[in-house]
This record gives sequence, structure tokens and C-alpha cells, in this order.
Amino acid sequence: MKKKIMVIPGAKAQIPLICKLQEERYCVVCVNPYKDSPAFPYADICEQGDILDREFCLDVAKRHEVIAVLSDECDIAMPTVAYVSEKLGLPSIGSKLAALYTNKYLMREFCREHAMPYPKYRQCRSAGEAVAFFRNLEKKKMIIKPLDSNSSRGVFTIVSEEMVEPHFAQAIVFSKVNQAVLCEEYIEGTEFTVDGVVVNGKHYSLAISKKKHYAYNPNIACELYFSEEDEEYDYVRLREQNDRFVEMSGLPFGFTHAEYKYNGKEFVLIEIGARGGGNFISSHIVPNLTGIDNYKLLLEGTLGAPQLPGEHIKSVDAAGKCAVLKFWDVQGNGGKVVRVDGEDILKNLPQIVLYEFQFKPGDIIHKAENDSARVGFYIAVAKSREELDRLILKIEENVCIVLEGEDVRN
Repeated sequence: MKKKIMVIPGAKAQIPLICKLQEERYCVVCVNPYKDSPAFPYADICEQGDILDREFCLDVAKRHEVIAVLSDECDIAMPTVAYVSEKLGLPSIGSKLAALYTNKYLMREFCREHAMPYPKYRQCRSAGEAVAFFRNLEKKKMIIKPLDSNSSRGVFTIVSEEMVEPHFAQAIVFSKVNQAVLCEEYIEGTEFTVDGVVVNGKHYSLAISKKKHYAYNPNIACELYFSEEDEEYDYVRLREQNDRFVEMSGLPFGFTHAEYKYNGKEFVLIEIGARGGGNFISSHIVPNLTGIDNYKLLLEGTLGAPQLPGEHIKSVDAAGKCAVLKFWDVQGNGGKVVRVDGEDILKNLPQIVLYEFQFKPGDIIHKAENDSARVGFYIAVAKSREELDRLILKIEENVCIVLEGEDVRN
């Protein structure tokens, strides 16, 4: 009989992980709230329920006698994964670390305590506290965000005192554990992501991207451009800083996904999660860039299996490879989709690793209000920056989302 592993949640992003576990001949138990959850058709056993209900998930794990609990690309699942694993005596990052890697206030406190760069910040439980913090900022611009949400839900840029109260009310709805929000000074500068993995207690920063954001919403990314190095920014320094945070935290195994901003002098941590980057960064981009089977590393760590020394990771040569995660845009005010022109180009280009249009003809599409509301993306990997730039330009010139009454190129 196959040994059972539980995967939380059952969204589309977990499908590659489920498929990998089945390739390794495990029976997969998947938990998600919805009957038509995208990952359910791929799992062996499906359990419908709230992934934030730790006792429900613990009961599922006990009934099916699972030997491990896994998740990827989902911040909000990590406290449940840690709790269930602890209760069953399975390898776990522990509830304390699960809190650190999901609660943005605790991340700020960790940076302060360990002399790492951080912005001015305050945990606020009322709009009045948020207003007081805003008034004390030298530059009247701040970010207000839930403590433990995901997909940029409830994140707002505040530039006037009048904006605080309504956006505080919107943000606090998405704080799941503590009814509070994080207010912090707005950091001007370029934003980066860093994806890594812990092997035998040592962290390896594997892939760095430079981000671009939609002009209409600077809190939502429209492009992540991955490269080994950058002419303007010190990626060696960024890797070392990221590795230091993770190793000082004591994270024993698993993936990490961090976001930083460069303020002109130093890289400032925005947030970091004990999971892989969303939109298939961990399942598609990192392996294609590095040649590393990172799901195998995740599985070994979660099972407590012996792992090779990390030198084989350190010596992986990406040979100048670059990648991009590019999100489609919606021009104008959006509207009804008539068709997509140029999709054959995406199908036939060997550099395209994955692409999605998260709509069909006849659907009404709008500009994204948060990360999960973007209308689709493509992932491309190339042997050089020049090759990737030519590819991006070709797609921009030929792939077109046609809306009713308009012909809009994205």
C-alpha cells in the first residue's frame, strides 16, 4: 500500500507538487474548501474543508495516517501545515517559524532585533493609531497592509490622512489571525524577489528577479525578470543578506520566497515566506533556471530524509540563463473578450515554459485589483538576456487580447 502525504491547499498552484509526489509513488490526500477545487482531479483522496481549521486538517491527517504534510506557493496554509505536523510528531518548521514567515509585523521585529534593514513601521489596531503613525512620517506616504494575508489583498498606498480610515477598514478584513494591520513608511525604489531552498540547515538563494508594476497600481507586479546578475544592483549582496535572514531564523528545511526593495543604499525586506514563489516560480522557473529538482529537496526535508551536502546546489551553473514571468494587462477600462490573437506563437515557441489566459471569449475582464485578479501570464526561459528580450518584444508585438469594440495589444 502506498504511503500517504497530505497537500494543503488544493489550488492550481499545488498541481505540480501533487504530480511530483505521485511520480515518487505516494498517495496524495488534498484538502481545500471547494468541491470543484482545481487540484482535486489530480489527487488520490480529496477532503473538502477549511484549510485554516487546524483541528479539521489534523483529523484528516489522522484518519488517513499521512506520513507528511506539504504545501507550496501558499502563505496562509503554512501555520496549519506546521500545527498538524507538530501534533503528529512529523518533521516541521514549527508553529513559531510558521508565524514568523507569515506575519509581516514579526518579520519587521526580527529584522530590527538582528540589525537588518527595515522601514519605520507600527502594528495598528485602530484607524486612529494608523493616522497617528502617518502624521509622524517625514514623507507623507505609507503602505497599509494586513498582517498575514496573501496575493496583495488589502494592501494600499496612502498619501493623505483622509485615505487612512477607509483603507484601514478594508485592510483589516484580510488579517486572519490578529485583528491588526501593519503601517510602514513607503520605500521608493526597485523591487526584487529571491527564491531559495534550505538544505541541511543552510540556505541557498537560487533565483532573483527584478520586478515591474502596473502603472495604475504600484502594488501589483506585471513582470518578474530573472537573471544571475544585474549591471545596476549587487545580487551577491542581496543573496548574502537573504541567506543570513533565513539561517538566523533557524528554518530547518523547505523553500523560501522573499521580496525586497532597494532604497538607494540597501536592500530592505518587504516580506518573506517559507514557501515557493507563486505563479509557478518554484515548480517551473527555478528548476528551468538552475537544473535543480527542488521538489525532491522539499520532499526530502519534509520526510526528514538524509540529504546530500549543499555543495551540489552551490555549484549549479545557470550559464547566463534568464527567465521572465510576465502578466497580461487589460487596457482601457476592460470589457468583453472577443478572442486572443497570436496564441499559436505562444504554443510554438520552445522558450515558453507555461502560459495561461484566465478567461474565455465572452468573459468580462478588468484591471487587476490584487495579484490573484490578474488575467493571465506567461513564463519564458532563455539562454541569454538578449534572447529573452527579443522574445518578450515578439510576444508584445504579436499576442493580442481583443475586446469588444476595441483591438488592444498587451
